[in-house]
Amino acid sequence: QLQLVESGGGLVQPGGSLRLSCAVSGYTFDAYVIGWFRQAPGKEREVVSCISSNDGSTYHADSVKGRFTIARDNANNTVYLQMNSLKPADTAVYYCAATHRDYCSGYSMIYDYWGQGTQVTLSS
Repeated sequence: QLQLVESGGGLVQPGGSLRLSCAVSGYTFDAYVIGWFRQAPGKEREVVSCISSNDGSTYHADSVKGRFTIARDNANNTVYLQMNSLKPADTAVYYCAATHRDYCSGYSMIYDYWGQGTQVTLSS
């Protein structure tokens, strides 16, 4: 059983940066793929980024490629999402999630554990 807790959200101006953290408690953290998803009001949840468990390979959605970076710190059971050049379209609740497999997937239904979410709001 894993527990995930997100932090780092907030209110930021367009063009600004935020770093989200996902602290994971439980056993064998390094055996889990960790994904970041987001859900804006009135929209479906979508994958943002994920990082594999075995080789650290990453995936970023086209909408965030070149602006967001995902990284994991296995020693501290934490995954980070560095978000730069933020846009109003990035406003959403951001969730981290975990699934016990080797490689990333953007399909939310395969993720077994979810955090409570952290709000990111872009406002000028």
